[in-house]
Amino acid sequence: MDNRPRIVVLGRQGAGKGTQCALLAEHLAVPHVSTGDLFRAAVREGSPVGQRVAGIVDGGGLVPDDLVLDVVWEHAACSDLAASGYVLDGFPRTVAQAEAFFGPFPPAASTWTGPGLDVALELEVPVEVVVERISTRRVCPVDGWTSTVEDATVESVPCPDGHPAVQRSDDTAEAVRRRLTLYDTETGPLSPWFAARGELVVVDGNGPPDQVFTRVLRALEPVLDRSAAPT
Repeated sequence: MDNRPRIVVLGRQGAGKGTQCALLAEHLAVPHVSTGDLFRAAVREGSPVGQRVAGIVDGGGLVPDDLVLDVVWEHAACSDLAASGYVLDGFPRTVAQAEAFFGPFPPAASTWTGPGLDVALELEVPVEVVVERISTRRVCPVDGWTSTVEDATVESVPCPDGHPAVQRSDDTAEAVRRRLTLYDTETGPLSPWFAARGELVVVDGNGPPDQVFTRVLRALEPVLDRSAAPT
């Protein structure tokens, strides 16, 4: 491709964003940029930003917009995402983050120097489905590896590196519903924001990952064709 596609993936927790982002990134040969991975790396490195992130996450809070933007902007600059293309996973979380990273709407003509965007893909999955998915999810606290158990009473499963993947304290059904309410309040407004810019594509995210990915590629085909066109 002459112009690498630049894609944001939206969706409720448990909608399958991580899986579809990884499949898209591999298919398109562009970086998969996960804010969760960026935060974990910062925490492991013990940087000032990592220490702030660790304190907030350990306390069950949400990382504030300015800190999220600092982490993502730094990575975008170091990795030259404007040239490499990207699949963004977990960012932006709020309209304020989107405006800061992609520019205001209407766009500020010649003054904006952000990495640009081709499409915001939203995975649409019913609430009851994502509640079940998340409450049966087991996550490795060391590397973020994730698996799903069929029996919700299973406390842990081994990840490929041998660490135990366990249920996060905020992955109980009750906690998930609280997070989904927060998602609707904080992140829900992103859908109309991207739609107003003509950048939103909505795909049914319910079903096996390979079927969802087929829908995703079909829905993105016009966008990817434009992205591949020489300029």
